[in-house]
Amino acid sequence: MLLTILLVVALTAVAADVTGKWVAQVPGREGQTRETTFTFKAEGDKLSGTISGRQGQENPISEGKISGDTISFVVSMERGGQTFKQTYTGKVSGDQIQFKREGGQGAAREFVAKRAQ
Repeated sequence: MLLTILLVVALTAVAADVTGKWVAQVPGREGQTRETTFTFKAEGDKLSGTISGRQGQENPISEGKISGDTISFVVSMERGGQTFKQTYTGKVSGDQIQFKREGGQGAAREFVAKRAQ
């Protein structure tokens, strides 16, 4: 039991510190980019927060997880009466996150988010 507790504490201690705002130029379907702001709150291995959407709305993230330097979460959006889910997976390195976004209405996209100052 003590070993399990120590292991959990050790893993939590090495989890990526992503709490705060991150900004990325996210590629769209037709080659254009859109500035997107990610606002994260990390609590142990749980990740919550929002990403900026069209017309300035905030979309909540769900299923947020942190494992070492890897984060993942899902964003659900509604368009035309249909719900689309996008899955984000990112690798944290200092003040950058290398993201891959899959799902929704298009091909997978990769981009880099940088910690906002």
